[in-house]
Amino acid sequence: MKAAVFHGGGRITPGDWPRPAVGAGELLLRVRGCGLCGSDIAKIVAPETRGPAVFGHEVVGDVIEAGAGVAGFAVGDRVVAAHHVPCGQCHYCRRGSESMCRAFKASNLDPGGFAEYVRVPPANVRHATFRIPEHLTDEEASFVEPLACCLRAVDRARVEAGDTALVVGLGSIGCLFTQLLARAGAAVVGADPLAARARVAHEAYGAREAGDAERAAKAARELSDGRGADHVIVTGGGADVLGWAAGLTRDGGSIHYFAGGPGDALPLPLATLYHHELTITTTYSSSPATLARAFWLLAAGKVEVAGLISHRLPLDRLAEGVDLMRRREALKVYVTP
Repeated sequence: MKAAVFHGGGRITPGDWPRPAVGAGELLLRVRGCGLCGSDIAKIVAPETRGPAVFGHEVVGDVIEAGAGVAGFAVGDRVVAAHHVPCGQCHYCRRGSESMCRAFKASNLDPGGFAEYVRVPPANVRHATFRIPEHLTDEEASFVEPLACCLRAVDRARVEAGDTALVVGLGSIGCLFTQLLARAGAAVVGADPLAARARVAHEAYGAREAGDAERAAKAARELSDGRGADHVIVTGGGADVLGWAAGLTRDGGSIHYFAGGPGDALPLPLATLYHHELTITTTYSSSPATLARAFWLLAAGKVEVAGLISHRLPLDRLAEGVDLMRRREALKVYVTP
């Protein structure tokens, strides 16, 4: 079958990949499309990532084969499937740290969604695959996994009605956060150096105010009566953002890092954390519970995602999509076979 194959050194080329065979409890999907995620790009550009490999985990496809014992799905179903599934029983899972579960880290689709066909393992079929209703488009359904990741972050941040929240970085993830935070009752401010992205977050996705760092800082202080933001959600920028974010966070507030990014050390004195009782939290990926909630929110029309995809590219132009997102010329790239 055809796939976009990563060879190492940031190089992706169209090529052939073995078509997976389906076993008991598994599904074989003919891929309809797959979103390009920032975590895919992080792997592609990392010098230590080994090839050959096929990435892509925001997968929408048609079931063309169902293994023995599969329940709830049949050939012809249009589904969305996520890549990681925890065991649900270990120490990590029992304490809400599903993405630290050893089974979670080892699970995956076969291969990734930047291919013509994908095998969905049994655990993913049971806990991370959803039949798409007719009214939901392929592109909208592809946001189930990224939206679930954002939901888990909002849960960990413990956002309450009346809070002020500052979202740093207004790409597709930042625009998902603005909507979820607004749904939770927070007054949302967005920060992004690109005026077009700030405008979209303000006009279409629920940010009370959005703009560059100076404008966002001013708005966060005004909306919080001078206290500072209750929550700062960092979706990009790496460790360098931390000092600025801490200066805009109220005493006792929290800074949530949704993404990794550059920086080997956190440039913030321990005394600052201590004297201001600041909390730094992170989340890595989603959980079965947030996947189910994300699917419901999208199916019910509670979160708007149709306008977030700026570029649609065929499989053999995936490398172009990666370049567009790295240059911040694309809000979201959707790849089709």
